[in-house]
Amino acid sequence: MEYTFAMIKPDAVRAKNSGKIIDMIEANGFEIVRMEKGTLTKDEASTFYAVHEKRPFFGEMIESIISGPVVVMALQKENAVQAWRDLIGATDPAQAAEGTIRKKFGTSIGNNAVHGSDSDETAELELGFFFPDLMDMEFELDDEGEIMFEADEDEDEEDTDED
Repeated sequence: MEYTFAMIKPDAVRAKNSGKIIDMIEANGFEIVRMEKGTLTKDEASTFYAVHEKRPFFGEMIESIISGPVVVMALQKENAVQAWRDLIGATDPAQAAEGTIRKKFGTSIGNNAVHGSDSDETAELELGFFFPDLMDMEFELDDEGEIMFEADEDEDEEDTDED
């Protein structure tokens, strides 16, 4: 199983579309391993989007992402990065395929509802940025689709002294 990073952006949160987007994520076979809602600071947003800092839209992108709460998620699925990219659609909602998240919930290139990692390497960096503790854990799904975390060897050794 592979993992990817997903973010529901402030425009979609403001429009009360978070639940609908989460429903689409689960309906498309993703397991949500972790999910948190919060607001990014300007410094956090600038660090997260540092790869774009030389681009003309950088300032506008930062202002948009800090304009309200976001929902960040660690997702699991076979071929997770590509599957998430396929589900979210093209960056420009007007160009996105029917049935994709951006086609349904995006209103413009700047307000396109969601962010998705564009490669396995980027997913690892982005997951590490928001969920650093997950990067040290091994986890997979059991037969019922529940997440199983593999305990560290130290945690397996419990004190069994009974008085």
